[in-house]
Amino acid sequence: MRAFIFCLLIGFLPGFAVAQTPQGPDQLVQAITSEVIGIIKKDKEIQAGNSKRVQELVESRVLPYFNFARMTQIAMAVNWRRATPEQQQALVMEFKTLLVRTYSNALSLYRDQVIDFKPLRARPEDTEVTVRSEIKQRGQQPLALDYDMEKSVQGWKVYDVKVGGVSLISTYREDFAGQVREAGIDGLLKVLVSKNRQLDARNKS
Repeated sequence: MRAFIFCLLIGFLPGFAVAQTPQGPDQLVQAITSEVIGIIKKDKEIQAGNSKRVQELVESRVLPYFNFARMTQIAMAVNWRRATPEQQQALVMEFKTLLVRTYSNALSLYRDQVIDFKPLRARPEDTEVTVRSEIKQRGQQPLALDYDMEKSVQGWKVYDVKVGGVSLISTYREDFAGQVREAGIDGLLKVLVSKNRQLDARNKS
C-alpha cells in the first residue's frame, strides 16, 4: 500500500481538459488523479513495468505540479540557509531527480484502490490549503493521504504530502541532517548523486 502512495503523487499528470480549465486545488487533484488512473489501466507497458516509459511519462508531465524548491527547503530545514546558491540549486535538482525516480518505480503498482476525496476546508482567499483524501482497498484499513498545496502565479502546486499524518518530505529531514553533520552539504550532494545513479542503473537493468 505504501508503495502505491507514490503512484498517487503521480496523480498530477495533466490532461488537456485539466490544463485548459482553471480549477480549485481539490478539483485539480481529483480531476488529474482520475485521469492518471485511467492512463495506468490502459497502458500495458506501464502495467508491465516498463521503467523507461514510466520515467518519461513522469518527467514530461508531473514536474509542473510540484514545487521542488520548497520541498527541498523543507527537507533541508536550517541547513538550507547554510548552503551556497550553487549548492541549493544542485540540491533541488538531485532531490527532484530522487523523488521522480522513486515515483516512477512505483507507478506500475496501481491495481484496484479507490480514492475518496474529502470536502475542502478553505476560504476563497487562502493561498495555502490541504486537500484531504483516503485510499481504500479491500481487506485493508483506509489510509489518509493529504496534499499540502500553495497558490502560485503558475497555479496550485504541491509542496508536501502526508501519508497517515506523516509528512513525506519531513521523513528525509533527519537523514539529510545526519549527512550534513557527517560530511557537510557537499557530502549530502554526493550521497544524493549516488542514490540517483543506483536508481538509474536499476531502471536500465
